[in-house]
Amino acid sequence: MILSENREDELRKFATKIRLNTLRTLNHLGFGHYGGSLSIVEVLAVLYGEIMPMTPEIFASRDRDYFVLSKGHAGPALYSTLYLNGFFDKEFLYSLNTNGTKLPSHPDRNLTPGIDMTTGSLGQGISVATGLAYGQRIRKSPFYTYAIVGDGELNEGQCWEAIQFASHQQLSNLIVFVDDNKKQLDGFTKDICNPGDFVEKFSAFGFESIRVNGSDIREIYEGIVQLKQSNNSSPKCIVLDTIKGQGVRELEEMKSNHHLRPTVEERQMLTSVVERLSQELEETE
Repeated sequence: MILSENREDELRKFATKIRLNTLRTLNHLGFGHYGGSLSIVEVLAVLYGEIMPMTPEIFASRDRDYFVLSKGHAGPALYSTLYLNGFFDKEFLYSLNTNGTKLPSHPDRNLTPGIDMTTGSLGQGISVATGLAYGQRIRKSPFYTYAIVGDGELNEGQCWEAIQFASHQQLSNLIVFVDDNKKQLDGFTKDICNPGDFVEKFSAFGFESIRVNGSDIREIYEGIVQLKQSNNSSPKCIVLDTIKGQGVRELEEMKSNHHLRPTVEERQMLTSVVERLSQELEETE
């Protein structure tokens, strides 16, 4: 399961397309969760582009991998990924968070194609992902359940109940990604409720845990492969070292970039970013 340089380049382009469509969608709406959506773009590109390539046809089967975006406020990035994988068209994508939409700001499995679990109430997604992995194990399924949880979300005690259960049940088919972008709604995680070292913490709960650069396609891919090839029966955790607003320097440098309602000047900046990313993508096609 070696990732060729050519395939790595293709996944980088896929990540750029996800980032570009996430920005376009949020800009079209006029507000939203920019920071935490952009910090998970690369891991979504690796998952949906290589590890668990998902199409509407595959999604219709129960015999497949499952994915839960526990940090549901990053829905725009997931929606852009699903759009690129053929789950719906651009008009549907641009209906994000509008009256009567089937594309709410946080994922809803009863409304949106391609969604395995309704999330947004922080802490619940990782619990459901644990249940999905447990169900797969009971059915002797060869597939995996993947979940992305936020670093701020891990303030929730419910997360650690699920983590403890997953370890006790030896759910080696559960891979949890921690989006360690160092920020939550109202500040830095270290100032609000210092989480310490997530690798050490998950390891203490019995997970096989590693840290990778969350903006590096190859590191993410190789980290997943390493854990899937492990012979132990522990659930897995990959801590993604990321930046809120990842991939857009102007957003990375903003003090408050969790949820943004852009000013006139910021809208101009975001329009310029979209133009810049579009140009970069054209040059690589």
